[in-house]
Amino acid sequence: MKPKRTQRNLARHDLPQFYLLVALYFVQGIPVGLAFGTVPFLLKSMAKGLSYTSLGLFSMATYPYSLKILWSPVVDSCYSRTVGRRRSWIIPIQLVSGLLLYVLGTCITRGVIFDGVDDAFRGGVVSTEATAAKLSHLDVGSLALYFGILVFLCATQDIAVDGWALTILSRPSLSYASTAQTVGLNMGYFLSFTVFLSLNSAEFANRYVRGKDSPLPYGLVSLGGYLRFAGCVYVLVTAYVWLCVGEHPGRARITPTGDANANALLPTVQRKLAETEASYHADEYAYDDEDEETRSVAYIYRCFWRVLQLRPVQTLVCVHLVSKFAFQCNEAATNLKLLEKGFKREDLAVSVLVDVPFELVFGYYVAKWSSAGDSEGESDTNNVLAPWLYGYLGRLAAAALGSVAVWLFPADGRVTPVYFALIVVQHLLGSFMGTVQFVGISAFHTRVADPLLGGTYMTLLNTVSNLGGTWPRLPVLWLVNRCTVYRCGDGTEVRGSADNCPTSVATSPPVLVRDGYYVANALCVAVGVAVYLWVARPCARRLQRLPVAAWRVRPDKRRE
Repeated sequence: MKPKRTQRNLARHDLPQFYLLVALYFVQGIPVGLAFGTVPFLLKSMAKGLSYTSLGLFSMATYPYSLKILWSPVVDSCYSRTVGRRRSWIIPIQLVSGLLLYVLGTCITRGVIFDGVDDAFRGGVVSTEATAAKLSHLDVGSLALYFGILVFLCATQDIAVDGWALTILSRPSLSYASTAQTVGLNMGYFLSFTVFLSLNSAEFANRYVRGKDSPLPYGLVSLGGYLRFAGCVYVLVTAYVWLCVGEHPGRARITPTGDANANALLPTVQRKLAETEASYHADEYAYDDEDEETRSVAYIYRCFWRVLQLRPVQTLVCVHLVSKFAFQCNEAATNLKLLEKGFKREDLAVSVLVDVPFELVFGYYVAKWSSAGDSEGESDTNNVLAPWLYGYLGRLAAAALGSVAVWLFPADGRVTPVYFALIVVQHLLGSFMGTVQFVGISAFHTRVADPLLGGTYMTLLNTVSNLGGTWPRLPVLWLVNRCTVYRCGDGTEVRGSADNCPTSVATSPPVLVRDGYYVANALCVAVGVAVYLWVARPCARRLQRLPVAAWRVRPDKRRE
């Protein structure tokens, strides 16, 4: 008879390490929010003539997140023993990222990079047409390169932090590594995306902060100023890790060897109990992440290759590569279509802002839900993927609802409370169910990953998960562009954008004949239903029943 399954709480002695992980994932979420959300949003909202193909080109800046497995063995095996295996990478990478953010912010403020986006903040009234003209002729490829470098640094930091999470949290608290990642990344992402867009919007600032009597043509925070602020935050967090945190903070904190005189003053029984408890907790952290073999890059790559040959890993990789296709059109294009139809930036920002508390608070309970699959004395992962499967269905529903929301947009452009509530529900359903999926699959990754290959193993699983959401984006946006048809004033039809109509023979404004967004989103949802029924659900149920040993390439070498 199997022991009763229990939900585990985060151990008290792991709280400092948990908060440290939240801070590290928070700074990581800042460039993620910029590259994945803010910059595409600004490009489309300020330069409406920009094609979806150009936005797809900029999406290549996010590819390092999906390719980081290529250099993760180097991050895992090359380090300084003096500084520490993970700190050797986290400290310099975060410092360079902070400096790069500050330099990019300065260049944007001066108009050297992304010229036009901060024109209103440089004094005087700038016409919307002039700004849009600048952005329409923007070199999107160069912009993608700048932010691609930033994402590359962020992805490298993620490798080190993922590996560190396996060693600074005790075994009973490992499922909360995904909670720290969810809370931290979402805080950084929403600060860089939703909160920034609200503060950057002149309409939002005039309506909710300044008042209608003293309007100004710009918002409260410029893009360049925000990047400089983010760079300073990066440097401060890096200084804390450098000066105040060791490589194994959990073990150092619970070992009662600090002050011998203070220990001597404790009653004998109390001192013995403290030493016994510390010894017990120290054993929970006893991962041999300093194994000499793991200092060899060739050894890590060989283990990586052996991991890829495991049948469960191959199955999980296939699931990851196809499961996120269903949501790509909704997540990449729905908000942009709403802006295109006339939905105001400040209203969209407020609607997205509503779901932030849900993201932060309920991530903890999703982690407890995932931890229900572990029982005392058991190491299987049974039922841990249930949140991921429920989240999949929720995101499918949100994707379908996205088409409904765009279709029902008022013809006169007046957003009623009922319609605004529909937008809020659609955003809340999609983002919250995305969080449910993320926490569920991250908890599963944490359980099956071998701590001796922590950075590489976790990076492999997280990379294919990210790649499943990255590779479809460019073809899906291309499909939206390809299936969109306009009838020009002279009767000819063009694909993609109304700007493709010849202006010399125009007798009337172009008319939209077919919106490719609906075609692409319907295709994505249909494929998603098929993937759920015949791939995701049967594979997830089979994988979660496997013992942890099925995911390992060799016996554990943890110290007794």
